[in-house]
Amino acid sequence: MGTTTDSTYQPYTVTLAPGVSAFVQPDGGWCLNNAGFVTGGGRTLLIDTAATERRARLLRDAVEESGAPRPSLVVNTHHHGDHTYGNCVFTPEATVVGHVACRRETLAEGLQLHAIWPSVDYGDIEVSAPTLTYTDELTLHLGETEVRLLHPGTAHTVGDTIAWLPEQRVVFTGDLIFEGGTPFIVMGSLSGSLRALQTLRALDAETVVPGHGRVTDPGVYDTVEGYLRFVDDLARASHAAGRTPLEAARGADLGEFAALRESERLVGNLHRAYAELDGLPPGAPLDLATVLGDMMTMNGGKPMACHA
Repeated sequence: MGTTTDSTYQPYTVTLAPGVSAFVQPDGGWCLNNAGFVTGGGRTLLIDTAATERRARLLRDAVEESGAPRPSLVVNTHHHGDHTYGNCVFTPEATVVGHVACRRETLAEGLQLHAIWPSVDYGDIEVSAPTLTYTDELTLHLGETEVRLLHPGTAHTVGDTIAWLPEQRVVFTGDLIFEGGTPFIVMGSLSGSLRALQTLRALDAETVVPGHGRVTDPGVYDTVEGYLRFVDDLARASHAAGRTPLEAARGADLGEFAALRESERLVGNLHRAYAELDGLPPGAPLDLATVLGDMMTMNGGKPMACHA
C-alpha cells in the first residue's frame, strides 16, 4: 500500500508540559506511531521518529515550528522501523540512544519494513541504529529536565525503553502500550509484557504517551493488561487442547476487545504465547513468515495495510 495523504492520517502536536510535546500520528494503526520531543538547556531530545522520510520531516518541522533547537539526541523506544526509520533525517547531527538490544536488532533487521510492505514510499532511508547504548537505566539531563530511560526487560521486543519524565509525570511507553489498538508481542514476551505493566504502574505517571494512539492516562494499562490476560488464558486452553494458534484465533470470542484495531494480531500474539508454553525464552525468534501468513488469514486473506 502506498503512502497515505488523507487528512485522517495527518500528525498533530500535543503540548504535555513546558518543553514537552507529543507528536501523534492518527489513527495509530500499522506504521502510524507516536513520537515526542523534550527541550531544555538549549537542547532538544526526540523520542522515536517515523516510518518514512516524509513523516520524519514533518516531525522535524513540528520541532522547528515550536521554536525548539534542532534535536541533538534521539531516543529509540525499540527497533521497529516505524520508530527508527526516520532517525536518518536527524543524524549525524543527533546522537541516537537506545538499549543495547535495540541497536543489535536495528542493525540485524535492516530495512525491515521494506520486506513487509515493499510498495510503500519510504523515501531515502538509511538504517541509523543507536550509537549510545545502555543496559538497565540511563538518565539524560536537558537543563533542569530529567529524562530517565528504563529497560523493563523483554516485553514488546527484546530492547524496549521507557522514557520517564518524573518532574512532569509524563511517560513515553513505546509499544508497551497501544491506545485503541491491539497489543503486539510477537517479537517479545507475554509474561514480560505483563511485568512491564507493573514497571509502568510503579512510575505513577499522570500522562501516558503510547506507541500508537491518542495521548491518554494510566487507565489504558488496565485495557492492555486485560487483553494480555485474555491471550494468556486462550493460549493455555488451546495449547492444551492441541489447537494451532490459527485455529485458536479463529474460534476466539474477543468480547470487550473486539473494538481494538488490528484484531488480526491475536494470532501473532498466540504464536508468542505458545512459544513460551513450549519453553522458548522470551524474545526467541519465531517463524515470521508463518506468523504474518496467519495474520493475513485473520485479516480476511489480505495483507495488513501500512498507512505511513
